[in-house]
Amino acid sequence: MSTNTATSTTAEPVLEAVHLRKVFPLHKVKPFSPPQVVHAVEDASLALRPGRATALVGESGSGKTTVARLLARLYTPTAGTIRYREETVKARGGTALRAYRRHVQMVFQDPFSSLNPTHTVRHHLSRPLRIHGHAHSAAEETRLITSLLERVNLTPAEQFIHKFPHQLSGGQRQRVAIARALAAKPSVLLADEPVSMLDVSIRLDVLNLLSRLKEEEDLALLFITHDLASARYFAEETLVMYAGQMVEGGPSEEVIQRSKHPYTQLLLSAAPDPDRFGSSDQQGNSKGWLQPALPTSGSVELPSLINPPGGCRFHPRCPHAMPVCSQQFPPRTELGGGHWVNCFLYGAENKTDQARGLFTRPLWSPALPSVLTGCRPLPIRIIRRINEHNR
Repeated sequence: MSTNTATSTTAEPVLEAVHLRKVFPLHKVKPFSPPQVVHAVEDASLALRPGRATALVGESGSGKTTVARLLARLYTPTAGTIRYREETVKARGGTALRAYRRHVQMVFQDPFSSLNPTHTVRHHLSRPLRIHGHAHSAAEETRLITSLLERVNLTPAEQFIHKFPHQLSGGQRQRVAIARALAAKPSVLLADEPVSMLDVSIRLDVLNLLSRLKEEEDLALLFITHDLASARYFAEETLVMYAGQMVEGGPSEEVIQRSKHPYTQLLLSAAPDPDRFGSSDQQGNSKGWLQPALPTSGSVELPSLINPPGGCRFHPRCPHAMPVCSQQFPPRTELGGGHWVNCFLYGAENKTDQARGLFTRPLWSPALPSVLTGCRPLPIRIIRRINEHNR
C-alpha cells in the first residue's frame, strides 16, 4: 500500500514541526504549593510531504494526539516552530488562523462525538464550504456536497445528505468526518486514530479510502495509530513516541523490520504476529499462557509526566539502560536510508556493537505491561525457546 514516487520522497515539506514542546499547567490544590505542569511533548520534530503518509505510533499517553492538535493550532506550542510551506506559522486567531486551518484539517478519533447530533450531513459539509468561500449559491453547495459524499464512497449521495448522525453507522460517520475535512480543500490532513473506534471489518475500507484520497489529492497525511500493522500497511514513514519524546523514525519497513530502540522493540513484541514464531503449540494446551515482552529493569508503568525521569524517559524500563541515559536525552543517530534513533546504544562509541547486530532482537519475558496490548499470550514453552535462540 505504501507506494510513493521519487518526486514525493524528495519534495519539500508542506508542514514541518521543529523542536515542538508543550506543557499544560495544573491547577493548584494547595494555595502555597509550587506550580506544576504536565510535560506532554518534549523536542518533537517531524515533516509532512505531499502525497506521503507519516505514521505516529506509541502507547496511550505518549503525546501523539497533542502533537496533532499542536499542528492543527488547537493548542499553542510552549516552544518550537511550525512551518507551513517554509513560512513560520504565528496565527493565534482571526483571519490568519482561519486561513491556516483552510490548509490543515484534522479528522478526530471518535466519529460519535465529532459530529453534532442536532445537524444533518448537509449542514456538516456545507459549513466549511461556506466559511472558506468554496460555495456561493445553494445549487453549487448541493453539487459540492454530492461530490464530497461520492469521494468518500457514501452513495447514492441523496440517501445520506439529509440524515442525522444517529442514523449512520460508525464507519459512515467517520466517512462524513473525512468529507468535512476535505470540504476545505486542504493540503495537510491530520488523522487522529481514524479507525480505532470502528469495527475491524470496515477498518481496511477506511484505510484504503484515506490512501486513495492521499494519492488523488496529493495530501500530506499524518496518521496517528496504536497499530503497527496499520502503520506498516498505510504509511511510507513511521515515527515512534514515548512519554512525549520521539525515539525512532524512518521508512516504515525499516523501522518495523529492523527496529533499534528498545521501546520500539517492546511495541513490536506486543503486536500479534503468527509468522514471528514459525509454529504454534502443537498440543493446543491453554495452560501456562503468558504474554511476551522485552524484559524491563524497573517499573513497567508509564512515567509521570508531571515529574518525568531525566534524560531518556524510557530508561527506568529499559533493560540496556546506562548511567548516561538518566542524565541527558540521547542525540539523534543516523543509521542510513533515512532510519534514525535516539539511543546511546547506537552512538559513535557503540559502532562495534551496532555492526555486530546487538540489541536488535529483544529477549522475551512474561511481564508485559497490560497497558500495551490485549493480544493472546504465548505458551511458556515457546517463550523459553525464543529466549534460548536470541541468546
